[in-house]
Amino acid sequence: MIKKLGYKFKNPGLLKTALTHSSFANETSVESNERLEFLGDAILGCVVARFLYDHYPQASEGILSKMRSALVSRTNFARFARELGIDKEILLGKGEELTGGRERESNLTGAFEAVIGAVYLEAGYRKAFQITSRLIKSCLEKREIFMDYKTTLQELVQKKSGSTPRYKVVLEEGPPHSKYFHVEVKVARRVLGKGSGRSKKEAEQAAAKKGLENLETSGQAESSR
Repeated sequence: MIKKLGYKFKNPGLLKTALTHSSFANETSVESNERLEFLGDAILGCVVARFLYDHYPQASEGILSKMRSALVSRTNFARFARELGIDKEILLGKGEELTGGRERESNLTGAFEAVIGAVYLEAGYRKAFQITSRLIKSCLEKREIFMDYKTTLQELVQKKSGSTPRYKVVLEEGPPHSKYFHVEVKVARRVLGKGSGRSKKEAEQAAAKKGLENLETSGQAESSR
């Protein structure tokens, strides 16, 4: 994780605290990462706002707010945690471990915020900004974070046919604490697309994205006739 983070702590104990979930703290009588999480949450909000302000000088307040909301979200911070390898290093209590706590977004988000809080305490705002900016840039390059495929598909379908897309979970895989969902989206009886994800929301977005791609392909085929 240290290599991916790009920072080596002078005080390893501070990093350990940042990775200590409350369930582990309660079992071992050590400090949890909750205070660092509180600090990191505030630092990340400031970092993201400053990053967007600097990199999008022509964007309005409304656009900047939407971008910030997409970046400062539990799902996105959990993604950052996995990217840094925090999911493998977080310290969990036995019960939390057995019930899938290592994959739980709230745990990953909290640990990520706590690590950034710890970086800020030891190395200052500049280092916290540097680490977070790198993650933001990588995220922005993919642009997936800002796409609401469900809304786009609904607007397109309603414009063309007046109908509303319907989503249905066709398969759930994995144990209760680590489900994987398979969803299909239909208009009338036609399946527009299928998608999968760790949550129903993620799977629905994937299905909507596929539906848009299929509609675009069929539209191109019709126009070439």
